[in-house]
Amino acid sequence: MPQPEAWANPITTRSKVVLEIASELVQHDRSVMQAKVLLKSQGRQSNWALSLFGSGTLEGIDAVVQRQSDLAIVNPSTLLTLAYRGLGPYSTPQPVRLIAVIPSVDQFVFAVHEKTGLEMFEDIAGKKYPLRISVRGMPDHGVNLMLNDVAAASGFSLADLRAWGGELREEGAMPWPDGPKFKALQRNEIDAIFDEASDVWGDKAHECGMRFLPLAETTMRKLEAMGYRRTLLRKSVFSRLPADVLTVDFSGWPIFVHAELADLRVEQICFALDARKHLIPWQGDGPLPVERMARDAPDTPIDIPFHPAAERFWRARGYLD
Repeated sequence: MPQPEAWANPITTRSKVVLEIASELVQHDRSVMQAKVLLKSQGRQSNWALSLFGSGTLEGIDAVVQRQSDLAIVNPSTLLTLAYRGLGPYSTPQPVRLIAVIPSVDQFVFAVHEKTGLEMFEDIAGKKYPLRISVRGMPDHGVNLMLNDVAAASGFSLADLRAWGGELREEGAMPWPDGPKFKALQRNEIDAIFDEASDVWGDKAHECGMRFLPLAETTMRKLEAMGYRRTLLRKSVFSRLPADVLTVDFSGWPIFVHAELADLRVEQICFALDARKHLIPWQGDGPLPVERMARDAPDTPIDIPFHPAAERFWRARGYLD
């Protein structure tokens, strides 16, 4: 994943997706006089003809479900799967359908300092270790929401963690190697960082005396039953790992809509995405690879149905078998 100042960072990609779709629709649909792209601070009901939400959290799912936005983006794909199934943070299935998945390969990393003596994620509960964990400052970020499920599958809650003296520090953004989270680790203010983007900070974690906690197979099976996918932090990528580490997948940025969004609007969105792909940055080289964003793969995990109009459109383009 590139550095935040690079133009292909996640915020830029999400913004460009919605902006370029809006530009194409405004150009070809005379009924759309203006297109409002909802910013994070503007998540309210809109009477505009077209509303697109470049979100990365559950707020985007809520905006689509409540018909405040025609389209949104979330990361990782697991969050949309949980919404569709009515699991995790959702008590009932949500009416969301897929347009496509922006490619992104990532893993959830549970890094703890070696001084803790923890070797498995389940050891946190087994030893009732008062772990001081740094996570994201956004309450509805995927890291924070998924951690609840991983902890529960491992036999404890975050309330339990606090009860036996642990701490969950919800502050800041990604743990950049030269950022405040690693400085807090060096000052002994925290002893764990649980986050995504392993390629950004994984090597730094090892340099600081941290290890990656694997999940037990029993824990992973419980999570898979919910809709999570398993993946590995590989020794071939992180040379200091003694072996591959089993963890949960954090891949994919699904673009999605409400199940009842009009077919014509969905077709317009698909057309616009394909037409403007050369203007949209992503984590790879060249134009956004729309031709493979409707096919299930490690970097484009697909675990919910497509909107029927999207499926027909991609199939007609030859992007689906």
